[in-house]
Amino acid sequence: MRKIAVALSCGLLLALGLPTPWVAKAEEPSGRAFNGLDLHLGNLYRLSNAQTRSISPENFTGEKGKAAMATEGTGKHAARDLGQGWKVSPSVRIKAKSTFTLAEIVGPGAIQQIWMTPAPIDRTRFFILRFYWDDEDEPSIEVPMGDFFACGWGKYAQINSLAVCVNPGSAFNCYWNMPFRKKAKVTMENLDDRDMVLYYQINYTLTDVPDDAAYLHAQFRRVHKLPARTVYTILDGVRGRGHYVGTYMAWEVRSPGWWGEGEIKFYLDGDQEFPTIAGTGTEDYFCGSYNFENRETRLYQTFSTPYTGLAQVLPPDVAYLPGQRFGLYRWHIPDPIRFQQDLKVTIQALGWYQDGSGRYLPLEDDIASVAFWYQTEPHAKFPKLPDKDQLAIEPLKVVQPEKK
Repeated sequence: MRKIAVALSCGLLLALGLPTPWVAKAEEPSGRAFNGLDLHLGNLYRLSNAQTRSISPENFTGEKGKAAMATEGTGKHAARDLGQGWKVSPSVRIKAKSTFTLAEIVGPGAIQQIWMTPAPIDRTRFFILRFYWDDEDEPSIEVPMGDFFACGWGKYAQINSLAVCVNPGSAFNCYWNMPFRKKAKVTMENLDDRDMVLYYQINYTLTDVPDDAAYLHAQFRRVHKLPARTVYTILDGVRGRGHYVGTYMAWEVRSPGWWGEGEIKFYLDGDQEFPTIAGTGTEDYFCGSYNFENRETRLYQTFSTPYTGLAQVLPPDVAYLPGQRFGLYRWHIPDPIRFQQDLKVTIQALGWYQDGSGRYLPLEDDIASVAFWYQTEPHAKFPKLPDKDQLAIEPLKVVQPEKK
């Protein structure tokens, strides 16, 4: 009985993020020092040999003792009476149709937090983030900026999650742990016809990386009009070993009525016709129920929680109308989908016929998504990113019902 009680106590401590004797032995073999990664309230007091560094327009290289030295920059005019050290270079201007290198870091280490705010916010689909690990030629992350931060419709939506936070007025933050062994490179491509201004900070640590650490990947896809009776592919072609950790979707409905009956499916390690994992409905996968509807107002109820959310409904004061837009996220932080060889993820766009027949209606909606996963390298080459016209977000046009 005593052994059972001790096991239960350690399980509770682990769930609360507190250290246990068993976990300490499992995580840190004899003689291996704490590397400063995987921090939480339960181990935040621990010292390590990790070195904290930060890259921003005030220190493009992240070098020790080299920040706030700029004499040229976007703040030079405002600081003209104050001089060096007084916010001379708080941002960068990225020219139209050009790519800017935000960071190049020599490892080993891990990116631990990123903050960005763009101008303008309504064109973030044209600002493409790419991350390259260990001198790879093809990016492991290739996603429009807004979608990477779960805010893909070019309008602000507050998001309060563990992996991503979006704060007033247009502050994009992410906390995905991004380990690398040799090098990390982060770029931003501006596909727009006009220049953009970007304020940003990339916070990272230089430290030992565990042998079993995989690399973060993220891939964007979009279909303007899903062909009839087909499924939407969130991710396909993944080869290697890893685990799936998150989904963001920007969804525009094209038909009246409820749109979220579709099942998500995870095809693992050689699955063909039938998957290993199938959900029971779109709102179920995003951890909601019954149409995300507020029973008193009869409107969609937005929510944003650590692991999941319907953070955006556009416009918010109508429901079940064609043209309405939604932003949803689901982070598999405590429940990653593990694969050993390959992975494919699909979701159905499914509603109801409005004739009272009680039949499912396959939908032809406008859907965009970002899939987040960790895996070993090398990774399979991504599908070609949609061009600017295919990325563009059209003006919001909700079809109002005819007055009787």
